[in-house]
Amino acid sequence: MDMIKGITFYPFAPRGSFIKGEVRTSLSVMKERTGADTVVLVPAGIQQTPQSVEIDWQSPQTVSDSELCELIRYAKTLGLKVFLKPTVNCANGVWRAHINFFDEEVPCEPKWSEWFRAYTEFQMHYARIAEELHCEMFITGCEMVMSERREREWRSLIKAVKEVYHGPVSYNTDKYQEHNVSWWDCVDVISSSGYYPADDWENQLDRIEKVVRRYKKPFFFAEAGCMSTAGSREVPNNWELHGEVDLEGQRVWYENMFTAVTKRDWIKGAVLWSWDGRLYDGWKAKEDLHYEFYQKPAEAVIRKYFTENWT
Repeated sequence: MDMIKGITFYPFAPRGSFIKGEVRTSLSVMKERTGADTVVLVPAGIQQTPQSVEIDWQSPQTVSDSELCELIRYAKTLGLKVFLKPTVNCANGVWRAHINFFDEEVPCEPKWSEWFRAYTEFQMHYARIAEELHCEMFITGCEMVMSERREREWRSLIKAVKEVYHGPVSYNTDKYQEHNVSWWDCVDVISSSGYYPADDWENQLDRIEKVVRRYKKPFFFAEAGCMSTAGSREVPNNWELHGEVDLEGQRVWYENMFTAVTKRDWIKGAVLWSWDGRLYDGWKAKEDLHYEFYQKPAEAVIRKYFTENWT
């Protein structure tokens, strides 16, 4: 498996956004400045609450199929590999990891069977696009922690995806959850979200390595990142963290992350979170608190490892 040097681009972009010229410019700049060879696109499926059983990917909150396909084609003209990761979000703002239902079906209550029926339809729609446009990987979801105990349903879903998409299939579990997924044998590649504290990478990689050795599958971080907010390098998963701008803290986090992961030959790459579809002016980088790293000190670290230190 080739090393994955990827970036998530403009995640959960709304309808009409991918057709803007600035988005193509941003994608081109991303490749040029970072040396990334892979882009991950994340069309959103929307359900109203964590207990809803309907998933909508035709609303204004999700890019249309036509504009998604056009951006995939454009990314390939740039020489980028394209991974497709359709991901469900809750309209009320609750994190998707908390989507949950009773384990035993109860009349008049929402059910896992109803939800997985909708989720499978959502995933199959994009799996067909991934097959048609020869995307290099399909990732069947992201950080669906409470659902992961539903082994039978996940196995059925992945089997269905593989019937229409013939490239490698993965699933992106959440940080600290790698050892809790019991069905890694049915995916081609194991992946997780690497939002670990800057000083705790070695401990977490020791734990993850046991999982990877057990299942004998390739592994990569389908997400990894840190905000340029003070304190984020200790809790990089907390996107609601408030504080002062800390560009150096973000840089240190990336340096620590790359130093740790590049020493492990079983790690086959990482996809960084994230790069926006609209490039801010250079001076705004000094004020930006978010995960983006465009024109921040962390960007130079990323380019160094993507182009020189990680082959």
